[in-house]
Amino acid sequence: MNDIVAMNNFAPLPGFPGGGASASLSRRAKAAIVVRLLLNEGAEIPLEELPDEAQVALTQQMGAMRTVDRDTLTAVVDEFAAELDRIGLSFPAGMAGALDALDGKISAHTAARLRKEAGVRQFGDPWGRLRELGPDRLLPVLQNESIEVAAVMLSKLPVSMAAELLGRIPGTQARKITYAVSLTNAVTPDAVDRIGLSLAMQLDAQPARAFDEDPVERVGAILNSSTTLTRDDVLTGLDETDQGFANAVRKAIFTFGNIPSRIATRDIPRVLREVDQAKLVIALAGAEAAGFATSRDFVLENMSGRMADQLREDMESAGKVKAADAEAAMSDVVDVIRQMEAAGDLLLTVEEDEED
Repeated sequence: MNDIVAMNNFAPLPGFPGGGASASLSRRAKAAIVVRLLLNEGAEIPLEELPDEAQVALTQQMGAMRTVDRDTLTAVVDEFAAELDRIGLSFPAGMAGALDALDGKISAHTAARLRKEAGVRQFGDPWGRLRELGPDRLLPVLQNESIEVAAVMLSKLPVSMAAELLGRIPGTQARKITYAVSLTNAVTPDAVDRIGLSLAMQLDAQPARAFDEDPVERVGAILNSSTTLTRDDVLTGLDETDQGFANAVRKAIFTFGNIPSRIATRDIPRVLREVDQAKLVIALAGAEAAGFATSRDFVLENMSGRMADQLREDMESAGKVKAADAEAAMSDVVDVIRQMEAAGDLLLTVEEDEED
């Protein structure tokens, strides 16, 4: 495309001086011949990416030409192919192309500043960008925008995505938007483009998140690795400050005490195969003193009788274990369960609210 633009604009391309059967042709005529040939062969050429003046010049040139003999066609094609062969590396045209090429490689802040300074629009096709975001990102926009903008938005999205979004908003709003879709026939392409650009910029202007997980997950993960005393103390403090947040954190936490309520009985043998036997013995031996007798019994009751008897013997031989050792062993068991969950080898059940 860059070569066609250069030919069309009479750019000085060393190595494409014109000669032989094509010597009398202007560079603009040669560009028209190449484009015409490619179109005849069914090639998809993004001519809309050319500057407006280049599109006009190319169209005018093609309109002024009639026929080209085979020798001239062959000479033009050979010259064009030779020029392509000489290109070692090409760069995107202008600041817009450079920013697109570096998308994701430079910071969003720097990219936004450069676009603003250069007056470069961020998206070639903003609706393509919006389709990539998916329903979850688009739903708040649909809910907060005007009915008219929402109607245009649904009209430009794939039918399946539009249907999903429509099903996730209140019925009254959905009916208003669908009626507004019937009034979009008079909307101009420029207006649709501006709406898409505005929505895409609005979504991309949202501040980047410093953390992948939300606060509940992060606090839950920290407390999972904390001692029982620290965990209980923090949760008590959270209850006093924000009980809703505290309850959400409790659901995100998985401790040795959560084993009966969050692991299915059929999964206990699979979990035990992954746990170090010596650590399991210490964890079970110290469970009652730590207040987790229910978890100990749940584990022993959901394994083979022979293995349970062997563990009881080992627990008796271990005698009284130190609280710190028991806590560390129980933490190791929980770590194994968490690793299995993260790997997709185990599905933890959701603990129901007390009022349910």
